[in-house]
Amino acid sequence: MKSVSEQKPVSPWNYKPWWCQPWSILLTGISLISGSLFFLKTVWITVLVAIPLLAWMGFFLLVWPRLMLDSGILEKDQESEIKRLD
Repeated sequence: MKSVSEQKPVSPWNYKPWWCQPWSILLTGISLISGSLFFLKTVWITVLVAIPLLAWMGFFLLVWPRLMLDSGILEKDQESEIKRLD
């Protein structure tokens, strides 16, 4: 049985598909905000586009991972995986 120090650190990103990884969230948000400014050439519309996108990015990059780690769900899943492998 593995000790606590031998276990891989728990990452909520291991449970998400490729299109919901930090790099894809950042790339999508930045592309949409930049695209809005580039194509519409209007700062106030870009700000209206940026506000919900930045909220979405902030939630999925900062809040959601912390909630998953604090909930303990990932540790339970990792423990059951270790027991299954032993």
